[in-house]
Amino acid sequence: MDISHFKHQHVDILSGIAALRKLSGQGIVDHAVDIAHELKNLSAVITSHLAIEDRILYPSLRESGNAAIADMAQHYQEDMKGIASAFINFARQWGNATALSRNAEGFRAAANVTLRDVHARMLRENREFYPAIEAL
Repeated sequence: MDISHFKHQHVDILSGIAALRKLSGQGIVDHAVDIAHELKNLSAVITSHLAIEDRILYPSLRESGNAAIADMAQHYQEDMKGIASAFINFARQWGNATALSRNAEGFRAAANVTLRDVHARMLRENREFYPAIEAL
């Protein structure tokens, strides 16, 4: 199975998280417009990535005939539900400059948890899940 598109999206997601961290470090209030823009871009990539995983990747892996991969796919899909829900809520709450400017520390606290979880998930997929898929 060719998963190069998924891998490319992971690069985009990790780059988006890095950009948000950099902008936040330079000042949330001063860069609120840029942060909101970057968060919208990141949200679009993550939303697309999740949709393709749910419609194509996970079902294909569950039907692969390989019990270990099928179980792994089921586990990864279930695990992602909470992370995805948290990210979607985060993006909705902080997707505009006004919200960011009014509560910079609230954004920082939420970002530290939500983006850390997304980042960790991408790294885990890169390290464990994708190599297992490519070994099929």
